Amino acid sequence: MLKTSSFSPTQPRRAETRLFPYFVLGSSKSSTYSSGEEVPGSSGWASENCYASGFDSPAALLDERFEHPAYSGRTRMRHITTGQCTETEFFCSLRVPVKRETLPVKNRGRRVWVASSLLLVVVLSQSWVPVFAQSDAEKTTLSPPQDLRVFDTPSDGGGSLTVLWSLASYDSAATKYQILLSEGSTVSDPAAMKVVAEFPSNQRYVRESKWPWWTRPATRDQHQFTLRNGRGIELNDGTVYNITVAAVQNDDRLIATPVQATPQPNWMNWNQMNNLLLALLFGGIVFYAIGTARKREIFLRRIPGLDAVDEAIGRATELGKPILYLTGAHDMSDPSTIAAAVILGRVAKRTAAYETDLLVPHRDPITMAVCQEITKQAYLEAGKPDLYKEDSNFFITSDQFSYTAAVDGIMLRKKPAANFFMGHYFAEALLLTETGASTGAIQIAGTDADHQLPFFVTTCDYTLIGEELYAASAYLSREPVQVGTLRGQDIGKALILGVLGIGTVLATLGVMLDAQWPQLFLDVFKDVK
Repeated sequence: MLKTSSFSPTQPRRAETRLFPYFVLGSSKSSTYSSGEEVPGSSGWASENCYASGFDSPAALLDERFEHPAYSGRTRMRHITTGQCTETEFFCSLRVPVKRETLPVKNRGRRVWVASSLLLVVVLSQSWVPVFAQSDAEKTTLSPPQDLRVFDTPSDGGGSLTVLWSLASYDSAATKYQILLSEGSTVSDPAAMKVVAEFPSNQRYVRESKWPWWTRPATRDQHQFTLRNGRGIELNDGTVYNITVAAVQNDDRLIATPVQATPQPNWMNWNQMNNLLLALLFGGIVFYAIGTARKREIFLRRIPGLDAVDEAIGRATELGKPILYLTGAHDMSDPSTIAAAVILGRVAKRTAAYETDLLVPHRDPITMAVCQEITKQAYLEAGKPDLYKEDSNFFITSDQFSYTAAVDGIMLRKKPAANFFMGHYFAEALLLTETGASTGAIQIAGTDADHQLPFFVTTCDYTLIGEELYAASAYLSREPVQVGTLRGQDIGKALILGVLGIGTVLATLGVMLDAQWPQLFLDVFKDVK
């Protein structure tokens, strides 16, 4: 049962929250009243239940706010002590549920009403916006698409037509465009033409296509649709077609005047003009570097693995043991195999000068034939063609692990003093190099297979990593053409890195400033092949 007490500024209380009927969450009063002082409106019970700090005890607060059956003043306590009620009756009286306190709700109700009204207004306004927008769109007068143009798609292989038309005031998701197509030079009824495409009128813009700025046929805000062979459309080169666009809104459909066009293949793809210009630019850089290499010596970074070639050949000569050279697992169509064959020519020339035996086992017959000619030419250039042996290059097998087992047997029987592993390798890499390391041979490897590099680095004395394999020929020969080509490639790589950095900055500025001028630069390096 709740007791009513009037609110007074001299009797401040903190907020009291009622969570459940059987749970009361309350806070003590402030120390406005000293200990033992009777609070106006209280039952007098508080004067005997105050702490020394001036705060009332929880029992005093509960008794002050509620008329508890067991603690209504001192009456119930006296009933127990005088025998007017039993202990069972006393504890049963404690089970009386506590009712929610009646607090002033005038201000709270007003605030709840205002908040509910605002929430209702926001929800209704959000739901009415599409309705109003749709109403405005419906009120817009529907008209046929304007400035319709249809022409053969430029820079293609034929079988394609491009359709362009201007923006309209009714462009929205509620309005749709239809592309209509018919074969022949005349059209009696445009409405009977075949509908080959349909999409919302706020889609299909020139800016969404991949036109570079030097071949873009219209402004970026115009509509564009490209008709191509396939998906129910058949366009034959040299055949005249009538194409038009219809605007559809609800039951209304307005069709523009049909336009004739004929698809034709083109000789030049002007969209890739940037590739031609960049190829000419890099070609000019390479020719300039070759000319510079012929006039003066160009610095090349030292590669320890190539510097050790003479050391390995000299060691084999001193020990009177042969040199083993492998060209990898791929055929002559792979760049790494070509690089390995070129390096073989340099090694063969040194072995001819030192009169050292050379062993080159192969797993591809075409690669074997090419390496035979390269080795023969190297001995001829060294001035010792009589020392060339036809069986220095020999074929074993095309099977991967049969070839590996055979080469391991050669290493254990012949015990070459130097092993060269050039080209591309797979799982046989570690099997070959481990066997070579067990014989005590000096080993030099070079590969572009990144998945085998850890094994070569671990088991070989020197390893050519990646492009060092391709630079080995120029490094060993020092010929102006090869050195100039290598220098031109390095300049080209530096140029590409610079373009990537500048392009990243310009693309970021274009997004931040919402500008179109960075696209002029980015289109030049777009779709570079």
